[in-house]
Amino acid sequence: MSQRDPFYLIVKYPVITEKSVLLLEREGKLSLIVDKEATKSDIKRVIEEKFDVKVKKVNTLITPKGEKKAIVTFVDKDDAIKVATALGIL
Repeated sequence: MSQRDPFYLIVKYPVITEKSVLLLEREGKLSLIVDKEATKSDIKRVIEEKFDVKVKKVNTLITPKGEKKAIVTFVDKDDAIKVATALGIL
């Protein structure tokens, strides 16, 4: 886990809750906590480059804790499982 990797400069950590895992399995959406300065296109770019997948859409929101959360929707549901497995969620 190199700090020089652009992925880890933007993505802080995955959200691993019962709800986020259900969202991942049912709809192919991955929840991540990201850097507050990261844009949707930044998030999409680093995920596509790091894991060689296609991202359909990125939604962002600010959590009650003040963290920025990104919900990433993949073109192929299997890609979401592939990324989640690589990040150690599943």
